[in-house]
Formats: sequence, structure tokens, C-alpha cells
Amino acid sequence: MFIDIAKIYVKSGKGGDGCVSFRREKYVPLGGPDGGDGGKGGDVVFEIDHNINTLINFKYNRKFLAENGENGGTSKCYGKDGKDVVIKVPEGTILIHSESGKVITDLSGENRRFVLLKGGKGGKGNCKFCTPTRQAPDFAEPGMPHDEMNLILELKLIADVGLIGFPNVGKSTLISKITNARPKIANYHFTTLHPNLGVVDYKGINGFVVADIPGIIEGAAKGIGIGLEFLRHIERTRVLVHILDVSGIERRDPIEDFKLINSELEEYSNDLINRPQIVVLNKSDMLYEGREKIQKIKKFLESLGFNDVFEISALTGEGLVDLVRKIKKLVDETPKVILNFEDDEMYIFEPKRFSYTISKEVNEFGDNYYLVTGSFVDRLLSTVNIYNFSSLRYFHKVLTNKGVIDELKSMGVQEGDMVRLNNFEFEFIG
Repeated sequence: MFIDIAKIYVKSGKGGDGCVSFRREKYVPLGGPDGGDGGKGGDVVFEIDHNINTLINFKYNRKFLAENGENGGTSKCYGKDGKDVVIKVPEGTILIHSESGKVITDLSGENRRFVLLKGGKGGKGNCKFCTPTRQAPDFAEPGMPHDEMNLILELKLIADVGLIGFPNVGKSTLISKITNARPKIANYHFTTLHPNLGVVDYKGINGFVVADIPGIIEGAAKGIGIGLEFLRHIERTRVLVHILDVSGIERRDPIEDFKLINSELEEYSNDLINRPQIVVLNKSDMLYEGREKIQKIKKFLESLGFNDVFEISALTGEGLVDLVRKIKKLVDETPKVILNFEDDEMYIFEPKRFSYTISKEVNEFGDNYYLVTGSFVDRLLSTVNIYNFSSLRYFHKVLTNKGVIDELKSMGVQEGDMVRLNNFEFEFIG
């Protein structure tokens, strides 16, 4: 089964908590603090795997969780780091932030491995809080929290050549003749429901990859039919091979088909219409209207600058050698396509800061108080033992070092005013 869109949830590991411990041995009654640090949480990592070419692995497995770091131990033992979760994806996979719809990264080319979310840092044990004046700290630091994200994975195939055209023009027959691909072939529209990749190996001509793109119809760029689902797969192709059915069996006008397909390409992406394009007149062995029709089509194409137009029969193999040679030459002359995204299309990771805000509030009794909120507050309170004097001294020192005390003073706090951090309240002492 071919799947090129998937939605997943990823979460990095939380850092392990630091340990509160004191060395106690028979002849060492006052050995001091010996709590170790917590381990680092695991990262969320994406890697390219050349053995897969679809996102089918994400059809049922949609949650990827890295391990949490272990808590620190006694005797200054550090907790073990959590294992990373490594997610294998095919080359050409784009990571998209689900909520904003913006692109995070494109896993292709030199970008083989990408660390999406870092694990939380381990917290420090109580032995790290020793100072000459605080020799027996009975508090430790908690581990840093995890990160999480909802993602959309979108696969855009890596191929040198893309076969395009209306349904039932012979794309699948052609790729089955010149490559090792074996797509389903039948005489009805939309036989091909997903792209087929094949490596060319035809009468001594080899070395490039061809993608058979399911039939594009009028309105595909607006979401009509299944064309829109697969237009993304020709974005990376160096060369487009546009196949027209000239037999007349389908009672379609090849000239109008050519105009419509190119109109859809242009509407989907301006870059695609300028991609090198080879025009192929297929089913030339089944002409109902004679050579005059071929000449009319060629004259029209020449007026647009397409001088090399190939008449072939994909079924019998007529004309395939010259066609494949021309494709090979054009592929070698055309540089690889690198997808470029505008700045406003890219997702920007905000640096992780433990911030706070201070506001002046009024409680239910009409008394004023100062409210300090934010991620900094949550982290600080988790390290403090409010019933321990040395821990409270550390708490006050952190408030001073982080500028909270100075900001409170600038807002007019007076001695005796109430300051609240979440559910913890204290009277300000200047």
C-alpha cells in the first residue's frame, strides 16, 4: 500500500530529577550531601532510510515517545540518560507542524538526519547546591520537562523523471518497458492509483529513476480527481515526459490535452511549467485518422518550441530507444531540483526560556497583591521546600538573581505587601 501523508504525535523524554541524599556511614556521621544528578531525556530524531519509499509504517503506529531520564541516586550516582526515539522515513519526506501548517524541514539531499525535539536536561542533585554557608542542602533540582508536537509527514518522491498525462495514455505501459517497475496495466481510467518508481535499464541505457504519476485531469490543481494528491510527486523531478494519446481511441484531442495538463502544472507551481519537458506521441501504431493528425500535433508543438517530439508505441517498443537516450541526455544536463521554501512557510522554533510576568491584582477581600506567573515560577517552586530555612534562602537568592525582586520594587512593592507565586504566598521584606 502506498501512503504519502501521515499524521503523528512525538514527545521527547523528561529529564530525571536530582536526588536529595546524605552520606551516612558508621564512622562518617556527617558525610555531607551526596545526591546525584538526573539523566537527560531522550531526543526525537528523524533519519532517512533508503529501504522504504512510502509512509505506510505510520498508518497504525502514530505515537513516538522517547524515554525519560532516570532520577539521580545516592552516593553521587547519576541517573541514566533516556534512549532517543529514532523515526525512519523515506527520502523526500517533509516534516510539517500540524497546528500552523508550516514546514519544519525537508529530509532529502544532504539533510539525512534531523533532531526535532531535544530531551529535557537532568536536574542537579543536592550535592551541587553546597556552598561554604549552605553545607547541607536538603533540596534538589527537578528534571527539565519534555517537548511534544503533532506533525504531518508529507512524502514527495525523489525521481529524475516524471511521466505525466491524462489517464489511460500509456504511462504505466511505458514505465514497465523501460524500468524494473511492474505496475498494474489495464484499459480503463485511473488504473494507476499511486505513483510507481522504476530504475531505467533499457538496452544499455541506465542510471536514472522514473516516476509514473497517476493521471492528472482538468481541475487537478484545485483538488478535483486524484491529481492533486500526486502533483507533489513531480516537484522534485528534473525532467517531465508528457505523454499524449494520438490513437483517437479515447476520442480526445491531444492538443487540448497538452494545453490542459500544462495549465494544471502552472497553476500548481510556476516552477513546474519551466521544467525541461519532452513530448511523446504514444499509440502511434493505432492511428485512426492517418498521418495528417500527427503532422498537425507536431506543428502545434513546434510553434511552442518543442522541436524534439517522439512518436512511440509503448506496447510494441517502437521508438523507445531514441526516447530513452534523449531522456538520459536531458537528465544528465539538468541539475537536481532542490525545493526552496519561503521564509513565511518555515516553522521557527522558539528558544526555550523560563520566563515570568508580574501583575498587580486584588484578592477577594479587596487587598492588593503582586502575582508572579510563568514557566520560571513552576520550575522554581518545584525545587523549594518552604518548610526548610536553607531552601527558602536559596529561593530568595534565585528571585534576586533573576531580577524578580528588582522588578517588584520598580512596580512599587512595599515592605509587608503580599507576593504570590502560584499557591505560594509570602510577605515582601525589603
